Amino acid sequence: MNRTSLPKQFALDLSHTPKASLENYLPGKDLALISTLRVLSHDWNSQVESASNNPLNQRWIYWWGPEGSGRTHLLEAMINSAADAGLAHFFLTPNEPSAWVRLEEKMSSLAQSDTPAVIAVDDVDRLDERLVGALFRILNGVQASKAIYILMAGKAAPATLELREDLRTRLGWGLVFQTELLDDDAKIQALEQAAQARGLVLSPDVLPWLLSRFYRDMPNLMALIDALDAYSLETKRAVTLPLVRELLQPK
Repeated sequence: MNRTSLPKQFALDLSHTPKASLENYLPGKDLALISTLRVLSHDWNSQVESASNNPLNQRWIYWWGPEGSGRTHLLEAMINSAADAGLAHFFLTPNEPSAWVRLEEKMSSLAQSDTPAVIAVDDVDRLDERLVGALFRILNGVQASKAIYILMAGKAAPATLELREDLRTRLGWGLVFQTELLDDDAKIQALEQAAQARGLVLSPDVLPWLLSRFYRDMPNLMALIDALDAYSLETKRAVTLPLVRELLQPK
C-alpha cells in the first residue's frame, strides 16, 4: 500500500510539538540506554556533586540505530535536561559547522572546570573530513576533562562507520547502545495510553488506519493525538475514522 504525506495545513498544525524529553520517549528494547540517561538526567537536575568522580566511560556514550529509531529525540532530550539543570550544553550536527568552531574555542576552559557540561553530537556518520577532525579534538578535550559529558549518535555501530580508524576506535571508548524501530503494535499501545491519559476514546480502527497510511515518528504521532483531542472537543464528536479523515483532508 502506498503511504501518503500529511496535508500541508495539518503538518503546520503539528509544528508546535512538545519538546523532546525522556518522558515522551517510548522505549522498545533500549531500556538499558534509557535507564542510563535517566540516571544522568537525575544527577544533573539534582545537582549531584559526583560528576568529577565519574569515570570517563560513564560520561562518554554513543548510540546507534536506523532513522526513526529515536536517536535524535534522545540527544535533544538530554540537551533539554542539561538546559533545565542550568548546565552549559552544546548540540552539534553536520549542518552547523559554526557551532563546532564555537565549542572548540571553549573546550580548554570546559576541560579545566569541575562543573558538568554536556555535548551532544548527532549524525556522526555524516561528518565531513573537517568535522571528523573537530570531533577528534573535542573527544581529546573530553578525555582530559573531569566533568564533560559527550553523547553521540549515528546510524551504525562504531566499528562499521566509514570514518577514520582512530575516531571509530574512540567512539567505542565509552558506553555503546543500539536503538531500534518500534513495531506498529508498540506504537499503537503508546498512542492508546496517550489517548487514555487525555480521557480520549478512539474508535478501534483509527490507529491502524493512521499507521497504514502515514509515516510519522512518535513525537508527531503524539502531537496528532493532541490535535484529535482538540478537534473532537471543538466539534463535540467522538474520534472515529470519519472524523480523522475530515481532519486530515487537505485544506
